[in-house]
Amino acid sequence: MDTNDQYGGRHRTPAHAPLGSTPARPPLGRTPRQVRLGRTPGQVRLGRTPGQVRLGRTPGRVRLVAAAGVAALAISAGLATPLSPAPSQAHAADDDGKVLTVAVAQSVDSLSPFLAVRLLSTSIHRLTYEYLTNYDPEDNHVVPGLATTWESSPDKLTWTYTIRSDSTWSDGEQATAEDAAWTFNTMMTDPGAATANGSFVSNFEKVTAPSPTQLVIKLKKPQATMTALDVPIVPKHVWEKVGDFSKFNNDKDFPVVGNGPFVLTDYKPDSYVRLKANKDFWRGAPKFDELVFRYYKDQDAAVSALRKGEVSFVAGSPSLTPAQAASLKGEKNIHVNNAPGRRFYALATNPGARAKNGETMGDGHPSLLDQRVRNALFKAVDRKAVIDNVFQGHAVEGAGYIPPRFSQYFWKPSPGQELTYDPEEAGRMLDQAGLKRNADGRRVGKDGRPITYRVLCHATDPNDKAIGKYLQEWWGELGIGVTLNCLDNVTDPWLAGEYDLAFDGWSVNPDPDFVLSIHTCAALPATPEETGATDNFICDKTYDELYARQLAEYAPDKRAAIVKQMESRLYDLGYMNVMAYPNAVEAYRTDQIESITTMPAKAGNIYGQDGYWSWWSAVPADSGDSSGSSSSTGVVIGIVAGVVVLAGAGAFLAMRRRATADERE
Repeated sequence: MDTNDQYGGRHRTPAHAPLGSTPARPPLGRTPRQVRLGRTPGQVRLGRTPGQVRLGRTPGRVRLVAAAGVAALAISAGLATPLSPAPSQAHAADDDGKVLTVAVAQSVDSLSPFLAVRLLSTSIHRLTYEYLTNYDPEDNHVVPGLATTWESSPDKLTWTYTIRSDSTWSDGEQATAEDAAWTFNTMMTDPGAATANGSFVSNFEKVTAPSPTQLVIKLKKPQATMTALDVPIVPKHVWEKVGDFSKFNNDKDFPVVGNGPFVLTDYKPDSYVRLKANKDFWRGAPKFDELVFRYYKDQDAAVSALRKGEVSFVAGSPSLTPAQAASLKGEKNIHVNNAPGRRFYALATNPGARAKNGETMGDGHPSLLDQRVRNALFKAVDRKAVIDNVFQGHAVEGAGYIPPRFSQYFWKPSPGQELTYDPEEAGRMLDQAGLKRNADGRRVGKDGRPITYRVLCHATDPNDKAIGKYLQEWWGELGIGVTLNCLDNVTDPWLAGEYDLAFDGWSVNPDPDFVLSIHTCAALPATPEETGATDNFICDKTYDELYARQLAEYAPDKRAAIVKQMESRLYDLGYMNVMAYPNAVEAYRTDQIESITTMPAKAGNIYGQDGYWSWWSAVPADSGDSSGSSSSTGVVIGIVAGVVVLAGAGAFLAMRRRATADERE
């Protein structure tokens, strides 16, 4: 999920979907009932970002399967003192250690990989636990993680993974296939453990570990995400002692046992997360001794801390504003990274919130159930003005769900299909829908009352507030009122369906499955009391049929064509208006960080990656270590042999999944 992060995303990253796969934007501050920025997952969301994301999620929340991939190359690189909760300098833990401090605008939803969906949380889990596979920072192709190789049976229903023998848990125990099998089986049998990533295993029939280095997964039907299972593998000997996975947040006992490049050593809610370099990491130890994520509610304060050298890096919420970026450019020892982003920024409507059992919830305005009304509202949104005046050119005009950075899945509406800016036509559409003006010029609903829409916005995101002012002007000219409801925590009203519209967004992974899955009927909560994986309660049978087809399709071109049909369907339904694809705008101190990896290498982001490359690769400025490449690509990673054997396939297929996340997310 990074996975696929709305702000608070999973990587679901958990930047504006209700808080992917980062896990990638779920609304900021969402609770487990989400990342959501970027789940990131990929589909994190920050605040829902793998990859935005939700705090306190209940066992009823199940995320649908997210990323995909069929072929891969193997990758290898051979390459303590506790930090004060508020260090005055970001680069020194003491006389011996080097500390990299990252200012973030999102808090942690959970330190349990079974529950977390916000981008920050899923990013931390990528640092502390290995996944079966990873993604190359150069071009996003699938590479080995805990698994060194994998192959499928001719019918693609049985997948066998070779688990590496050189990965150890931070308590000294060997990481084995049994740990992976236990992780997946627990998610398959315990609803609480399936809260964040259950979608990955919903199609699993059986998972076994015939030996310490062999993992076998049998599927019910083909699944195109088997080289992109965005699930942290946890140590069985530690986690089998947990009683209730739906309530265990893994935030009491430190250090947390893991096998990633960093070990989680300390945490204070809404303050900081501290990690120590894992000197025994199989890929090689990080160059920084410690990594600290420090939470700032005020983004200007975070920028000020960067100027003072109190932090090494500023990620933004999820990006720096144009004014903040401009103020930092040219400053001594500060580098601003401005690259095409992996997020979309959208306005979501409440389609009539409901659960799988048919019960309705919330109090969304009934007029929004009419597609003509939704499309009329979006025809009165000037996307160009949003790009020019709010993002000041640091974004691309929006359309479909997948940003142009992922060209294989990028979709644009046809000329006749496009909802172009046309206020006069929008007014006529509202007339046709029966929303007539009264004597005062106000549009009235079927109950005869003037219409005023409540728009949820993230109090920490200046873009929400700025665009909200435009909505008040644009829709006001149509005779519709707008009330901005800007909150620190939009999770509760979002999950309860107590909104009319809401600013939304997710971090998207190279494989878009997660951000697509959150709009299926299967993602709805089982009952109004439980939490589902849904972003904003969309349920459409035609869309669901397309989703099932793309998940079972291994041929990249055919799958991409189906994904584009799904984007077209969502666009026509009018439940989501993707206004922009914001750039990743972030900054770091060059007198503290000599080099660091962006993803992708040529023009990519540093924070909220689908992997751990940025923080693992970062080289301290005064280390004298020139093993890092340039400041844009960081560490050189050697690509060696390694292939996926697809019996009867005849070709390698490069596929992968988000929020993450990103997005999961």
